[in-house]
Amino acid sequence: MKPEQIDFFMQQAIEQGKLALPACRPNPPVGCVAVKDGEIIAMGHTQPPGNMHAEAMVLAQLNDLQGVSLFVTLEPCSFVGRTPSCAKTMVERGVERVYVGLIDSHVKNQGRGIQILRDAGIPVEVGVLQAQLEQELGPYLLSGEG
Repeated sequence: MKPEQIDFFMQQAIEQGKLALPACRPNPPVGCVAVKDGEIIAMGHTQPPGNMHAEAMVLAQLNDLQGVSLFVTLEPCSFVGRTPSCAKTMVERGVERVYVGLIDSHVKNQGRGIQILRDAGIPVEVGVLQAQLEQELGPYLLSGEG
């Protein structure tokens, strides 16, 4: 995929994340899009606490993930809280590639979600539109227990 396509799809994920506010608080407003053959096939954003994260919302819309790449504005969660681990679900479902905007600063994540994906052999590109996401998502990120 060309760099301009990667940026375009991440921008679509950013727009999805904006739809999460304010209902997602205190969770960050994460957006996610699924792409296959250069087309967006599913979109999602963080739901109110205790409900689906952006990635889970996207995965719920899809049956077959062959050839599917996910673009997600924030690192998929590695841990089980009120919802299952998005990173582990992505592995179980067989996502082919993941593009991530920012590493999650939450003490329980901090790269662990990325490592789960990579350990499963899923290619992950981190830092897509990072500067823009640091400005837009940064104020919503927690470093401690959230």
